[in-house]
Amino acid sequence: MAWKQIEATPPHLTYLILSAFLIGYTLFASFIRNRLHLSEPPLALAFGVILGPRGLGWLTPNVSVVNGPSSNADPAWIGGWGWGDDVVQETTRVIVGIQVFAVGVELPKYYASRHWKSVAMLLGPVMTFGWLICALFVTLLFHTDFPTALVVAACLTPTDPVLASSILSNSQFSDRVPKRIKDMLSAESGCNDGISFPFLYVGLSILTKASTGGAIKNWFLITVLWQCGLGTIIGVIIGTTFHRVLRYCAKREYIDDAGFTVFYLLLAILSVGVGSTLGSDDFLVAFGAGYGFARDGWFASKTHGVHLPKILDLLLNSAMFVYLGTIMPWYAFEAHDSITPWITPGRLIAFLVLVLLFRRLPVVLATYRWIPDIRTFREALFCGHFGPMGLGAVFLAMEARGWLENEDSSPDSHPPQYGRPYTNREKAVYTVWPHLKRPKQNRASFFAAETDPLEGMEHEEGDGRSIATEDDLDDPDV
Repeated sequence: MAWKQIEATPPHLTYLILSAFLIGYTLFASFIRNRLHLSEPPLALAFGVILGPRGLGWLTPNVSVVNGPSSNADPAWIGGWGWGDDVVQETTRVIVGIQVFAVGVELPKYYASRHWKSVAMLLGPVMTFGWLICALFVTLLFHTDFPTALVVAACLTPTDPVLASSILSNSQFSDRVPKRIKDMLSAESGCNDGISFPFLYVGLSILTKASTGGAIKNWFLITVLWQCGLGTIIGVIIGTTFHRVLRYCAKREYIDDAGFTVFYLLLAILSVGVGSTLGSDDFLVAFGAGYGFARDGWFASKTHGVHLPKILDLLLNSAMFVYLGTIMPWYAFEAHDSITPWITPGRLIAFLVLVLLFRRLPVVLATYRWIPDIRTFREALFCGHFGPMGLGAVFLAMEARGWLENEDSSPDSHPPQYGRPYTNREKAVYTVWPHLKRPKQNRASFFAAETDPLEGMEHEEGDGRSIATEDDLDDPDV
């Protein structure tokens, strides 16, 4: 009788195992971060892979394929919660949106007006070089047409705010890096998921539009002006407006402490909702809202001891990386008949090495003298090496699939099955998804206990929140 009461359903097992993992990580978080130099995302991803359908099979939150298209048998699906790729897209949209909002909130007061040159260099020459060099590698290794290569490369171009937050904060190692470097890299990670949309839609416009003139017109009017330009303006307006509303209510004690804290999360979700509803750039709306909301430093000073971003990072981000580990389509990393014959494990590994070596490092080393916040060669080496890819790449891959499959931003629940002869557009669907399903993390490999500042970097006195101008020297909050 007792055994009949046990309900080991996929949702129930997910609650049990996921919470056990997070509890275990929380108990040893300081040791893992400060001695192993690891953050929770790579561990969560590995945990999901081990317990997923291709591992122990304990976690099957999604419907998972057993026999892929390269098999002689028809694909066999094992059941789970039944979530499809469209649900994955919306989940990553919310998580990345909350994270870029958090980046905007946590930047030092009036950061953009003081450090825009450094961020602009990273978002301009550095991103453009990384996009083009990755596209070249895709073309040479996987023999794709160049528009498809541009789409794949655009997904790999931005640094991920989720992983950047895990690496740049909450660890002993992060304290050894100058604050201005961490602020610059955080600002870049908050912006470049949104800035990558113009890069992504260059290739998509070519693949989906019949004429070159129509593709250029659609790209400039919709992607550049509406999604990016107007999206940023809308975000700043949202953040500034609600900042004033919150200060008004706080001054008159209309809002309690719990509401004050949760207001942060609710506004982040609201900004994502506004951006997605308007068909604008969700991430630029969220980042602009976060920056506009907290740019004068008042909200940060009021919530300094709450640590809400760290709590969200542990719960949302770790859970999502476990989920990604369980749904990883291993069959898609193999050559598929004539549709993707050049996608092989060896070429994927070679592509990974080339991306890590050439995506950021050469251009940062070549241009760091024009990036004011990078002062030494060692700092340039660190910033060039730093370029984690994760949930942002997954979201962009979903976005690309949606437009290639349906000419809108929503992908099918599962990758479609195409028949011969394959068009370039159909080949692009199969090329985009396998390469971007595996986020890469920067990690150290050995025990360490150093706490001194890293050599070769210039460290400021005090807490190094932001380099003040002469007009700010008398302001105690700067």
